[in-house]
Amino acid sequence: MSVKPRISKAKRNNQKKNKLIKQGLIKKGSKKTRKQPVLNRAGKNTPQQHDASEDESDHGEDMLQMVEEDDLDFLKQAITNRSYGILNKVKYSGHQQAMSYTKPKKRKHDDDDTLENVYEDQIKDTRTKRIRALLPVKTEKGLVHQEIVEEIIEDSEATKEETILEASQNVDEEKEGSEEEDFTLHETDIDLSKPILVTQLLATRNETLRQKKIHIGTLSSGLLENPEEKVTNLRTLLNLMDDETPEVFFTVRKLVIMSLLEVFKDILPDFEIKGINVDGVKLKKDTLKLQKYEENLLLYYKKFLQKLEKYCFLLVKKKGDSRKISEEEIKLSELSVQAMAELLSTHPYFNYAQNIAQVVVPFLSNPRKNVRNLVKGFICNVIREDKKEEITLKILRLINNYLKTHAQNVNTEMLEVLLVLNLRDVNLDAKKEQDVKNKKLQAKKGRLLQLSKRERKRKKKLHELEKEMLETKAEESQVAKQKNQTEITKIIFNIYFRILKNSENRKMLSVCLEGLTKFAHCINLEYYVDIVNVLSNLLKEDWLGYREQLHCIQTIFIMLSGQGDAINIDPTRFYVNLYRDLLTTHSGKTHKNCIIVLKTLIDALVKRRKKITNKRTINFVKRLATFSLQLLHNGSLGCLGLIKNLMQLNRSIDILLDLDSSGGEGKFQPEVEDPEYANASNSALFETVLLSRHYHPVVRKMSRNIASGVPATGDGSLPLEYGKLTIEQLYEEFDMSQMAFNPPVPVLKGTNPKARSKKRNFADPAFEEECRDLLKVTRSPAPFWIAFKIN
Repeated sequence: MSVKPRISKAKRNNQKKNKLIKQGLIKKGSKKTRKQPVLNRAGKNTPQQHDASEDESDHGEDMLQMVEEDDLDFLKQAITNRSYGILNKVKYSGHQQAMSYTKPKKRKHDDDDTLENVYEDQIKDTRTKRIRALLPVKTEKGLVHQEIVEEIIEDSEATKEETILEASQNVDEEKEGSEEEDFTLHETDIDLSKPILVTQLLATRNETLRQKKIHIGTLSSGLLENPEEKVTNLRTLLNLMDDETPEVFFTVRKLVIMSLLEVFKDILPDFEIKGINVDGVKLKKDTLKLQKYEENLLLYYKKFLQKLEKYCFLLVKKKGDSRKISEEEIKLSELSVQAMAELLSTHPYFNYAQNIAQVVVPFLSNPRKNVRNLVKGFICNVIREDKKEEITLKILRLINNYLKTHAQNVNTEMLEVLLVLNLRDVNLDAKKEQDVKNKKLQAKKGRLLQLSKRERKRKKKLHELEKEMLETKAEESQVAKQKNQTEITKIIFNIYFRILKNSENRKMLSVCLEGLTKFAHCINLEYYVDIVNVLSNLLKEDWLGYREQLHCIQTIFIMLSGQGDAINIDPTRFYVNLYRDLLTTHSGKTHKNCIIVLKTLIDALVKRRKKITNKRTINFVKRLATFSLQLLHNGSLGCLGLIKNLMQLNRSIDILLDLDSSGGEGKFQPEVEDPEYANASNSALFETVLLSRHYHPVVRKMSRNIASGVPATGDGSLPLEYGKLTIEQLYEEFDMSQMAFNPPVPVLKGTNPKARSKKRNFADPAFEEECRDLLKVTRSPAPFWIAFKIN
């Protein structure tokens, strides 16, 4: 198979030209030599005669023959429609004028129509009219091009100014790029020499804003469709955040922030992008493309976060800062805080998550309540959804450092975030256990050294196999999670103990005690005695509120009912405090404390039932029955459910159902503070009679069940759907905070009420007779002669 020799480009062009000459399509011409002008003695150019070869030129006739008729029609139509910039200045008035390539006549040098005059004649119509091309319409015959002619109104006084403005606008548009040309505000549309109406300003602003919205929406939709190809759109959007157009300055920035927020929420991955040094390694084309995309994504994401951080700190005022922040700047700052918190919530494991947390966490103590609640909601969501406990540990360290430096100026939202944590299987003694385990491993190592070579090899293979099995079961990640939880628990108790010792802020102390109540099961046993003593001293303070007292008592009973059974502590003073202040809660503002009271009583009476006397239990049951009369129906159900459980666990409480008080000791004294000496056994549960006529049907059933001795079946027993509910479930399921009555109230039938006879009772008989005589006189008609005499 023969290989054709390569031919140079110049040789191929010569071959084509010779072929066309032989066919007669073009003429063989000689090279034109450029003649130098002849200078006369005065040094001026002398006119010379035209060369004969110019007169003999075909003036494009041969070229016209080479062009096909379809191409000629297309050129005519393009000139007419001004489809190309090079043809904008060419006029076409007909078939004969526009595209006739006939031999032009000679032009004399003394002719008035110079080249400049001809050019002015060609463009004179474009000064007063402007032809704007529209989108073509596709029909069966082909594309139909459309255009409109717009009149250009000019002011003679401002013509020069408009020309300068248009020239400067064209320069700016060329710098900004083709993407921003269509969205430039044309200031020349408003005549600055005349007064400007407000409606004109509003119309200009709305038009500018509409164009910006279209631009932002186009760039964002392109990003969402193909992020890898359109990643440079992020750079344009970030440049729009620096837009200084006065009338739409803040609005454009808000739109760009929300658009970029939604874009990043959609295109960012759920894992961290790590930079890998690939110097000297040859990679595939797709790998390089992906690596370039990730680098650009991280770069623009970092710039976006930096801009948001700059706007966020407008809300933070330092000492001596007397600047006034406008309302628009405040809204922009709040939007920036929301964007950063939302990015942290949606992508907690992506790059710069810890940097975002470092910016957002201090806003939990911002003076503006809406900002605090906003940040609190997103951070609570991060902590609740965190599976690795890594970002949670970082947030808690930031909170701990902030509380150390701002101990006296912190809002409660900073501590309320900690209540979302769900700590389980936390072992604070892990370090001691690890030391014991290391000693055992050292002893095992000594035994392995005495093994033979074959046995050691076999042992090594088994160890590698077990390690692989742990990896498949994700045991390593579980171990890391437990380690993080242990660190989190240490930080939490470090915060709580520091507040207990030093803080006298009632709100902070309330949240601290609530957190201690929730995480009391995680406290190390060796700290129990110290914590109980600290809480006992707090209960003696006069400034401590009732809710805080409940949290203190609840924390103590949680510790004593768990691992604290082995501690020798007398809890009598805590029982007395709880019994004395039990009736403080009622159906008014303090009803929200009812659930805390019920949980505390569960820990004090149910879980510690084997360590309290029957007298104390009976007195608490009597006080609970009285307590249920002053609560809403869900609180009454919780109290009755607790009484039912105590009666099932301790049959000595049945003495309260006996109306015969002769077998008791002394007289019932409800005003005594110590439940050991109130002598409730000489009384009875008379409250069940009142509760049996309660407005709520479930309360009526529960009270009858207790009055019947809590039977499981038969007369007075509870339906199964209510009998299996716990105390907390009874309180929550029948709660009316959502304005829903459970069970629904039945609709009353339409009946007419019976007419009742009116009865009046008088204490004085004489006054009764006088009233009756007066009624008779007023009801009986007067005779006509009496009426006549009166008239």
